[in-house]
Amino acid sequence: MDFGKFKYEIQKKEKLQKKNQQIISIKEIRLHPNTDVHDFDFKAKHAEQFINDGHKVKVSVIFRGRQITYVEQGENIMKRFIERLSLVAKIDQEVKLEGKSLNTILTQDKSLKKTNKITEK
Repeated sequence: MDFGKFKYEIQKKEKLQKKNQQIISIKEIRLHPNTDVHDFDFKAKHAEQFINDGHKVKVSVIFRGRQITYVEQGENIMKRFIERLSLVAKIDQEVKLEGKSLNTILTQDKSLKKTNKITEK
């Protein structure tokens, strides 16, 4: 076999693989321990839209200054956020504290989406 032909076939296979791959972007929603109800609802609606569009959503509760002493408030907000999106999303990465932020990643739960379609009909 000719080396040029071999190289061409490898390039062709790589191009085909690149064409068939799915690109998933991560959108970030930032909250604070003192986030009020309206802001919370507004951000939850945006996160739900992102998930329905097929994106992953990184939810971060950011602590400023001495707010880090109130990690429980941040955990409560995170739990409320996850419960709010439980109909369309599942947890991809568990909630964990990294520096001065509490982070988790949510993805679209396709099994829940199918059951919701069945109940809608």
